Amino acid sequence: MLEFIKGQINEVTPAYVVIENTNTGYFVNISLNTYSQISEHKECTLFIHEIVREDAYVLYGFADKKEREIFRNLLAVSGVGANTACMMLSSLSPVELQNAIVNGQVNTLKTIKGIGAKSAQRIIVDLKDKLEKEGIEEQIVKSEDNTNKEEALSALITLGFPKKNVEKALETLIQKEPGLNVEELVKKALKKL
Repeated sequence: MLEFIKGQINEVTPAYVVIENTNTGYFVNISLNTYSQISEHKECTLFIHEIVREDAYVLYGFADKKEREIFRNLLAVSGVGANTACMMLSSLSPVELQNAIVNGQVNTLKTIKGIGAKSAQRIIVDLKDKLEKEGIEEQIVKSEDNTNKEEALSALITLGFPKKNVEKALETLIQKEPGLNVEELVKKALKKL
């Protein structure tokens, strides 16, 4: 079973990446969230989830373990397949998706293509408790970053950047480098936007 693949990016699109490792090209399905984190790089490491079927061997890759964990949790929900789970992680960041599930935000989940009211409710019922427990640990670490994030968000929106893009960029930065001050967040986010 593959844990991760590290190698040169041979080709990258918002839906997949081809990573070359020891003269072998691996076709790996990715979410938009992962795409935004690796698209500017020549090399990357992706945490892998394998799906082996009778007619296919499919790899899904994620820029961090947190996103892969949410993907795996979504697969455990009846009626949610790999493509739907990947679509969900392309529509919302892992943190936004976790918050929507934990807070029972059916309408937020319904904005995702392929997710109706029943599916959204089933996802919330099946995963709320599990993701809530995981979220408690993260909130302790992230609470001090929230004020900096809000200030940086406000500054970047004032500069004319779309809120959704800014939130994604800031979330990525905070996950990779917790503890950045407002000025560092704004500078690094500007490079990503």
